[in-house]
Amino acid sequence: MSEGIRATVEFPTGTPCRIARLSGEIDGIIDTVWTSVATPDGAPSTSDFVVRGEAPPEEPGLEHVISVGDRHVLRVAHDGPAACPCECIGRFGCPVQRYLAQSGRLRLVFNATSFEQLQAVVGELNERFPDLDVRRLVRAPSADEATDAVFVDRGQLTGRQLEVLQTAYREGYFETPRRANATEIAATLDINPSTFAEHLASAQRKVFGDVLEEGD
Repeated sequence: MSEGIRATVEFPTGTPCRIARLSGEIDGIIDTVWTSVATPDGAPSTSDFVVRGEAPPEEPGLEHVISVGDRHVLRVAHDGPAACPCECIGRFGCPVQRYLAQSGRLRLVFNATSFEQLQAVVGELNERFPDLDVRRLVRAPSADEATDAVFVDRGQLTGRQLEVLQTAYREGYFETPRRANATEIAATLDINPSTFAEHLASAQRKVFGDVLEEGD
């Protein structure tokens, strides 16, 4: 039985990744990326990615491949493993499963076949990118486990969001039928119902993002 581990790592703005930098320049999201596995004659690997907008961005080093409506496919050549987190992870035989660049930040999801491989990858990433943040680790369940364990990062919640979520749970807001409604819980927290709804929605989105591995 495999001892595989799925890892989610995040890099702040300023990471030497052309695609992540572009997401910061357009203040948007880039989450559709395809990267070449092998290239002829040892040439640098390349990535195609999708950007939405009225026209494709024009920057040195970016090749416009095709546009379909407001979706523009661009291509970029990587500078090598020292400059790109994806290339660094790929050196260990771990393809990037999910790529999310948002406003300059970069989040990657990849699978390691063992804890030893994970240690090697994270060690290399830490050496090259000191601001690395390991956001989530999910191990494969053993044969006798019926559930899929997931790490939920409560640190992503603000203090107020955590308080609202805990109070709503304690007061029975999530039960069927509910033991307390939004107005009653808002009164307990001394906030208005619309503020309660905003905090609760933000907290749920972050928690569900971890559970479903679809975090922002």
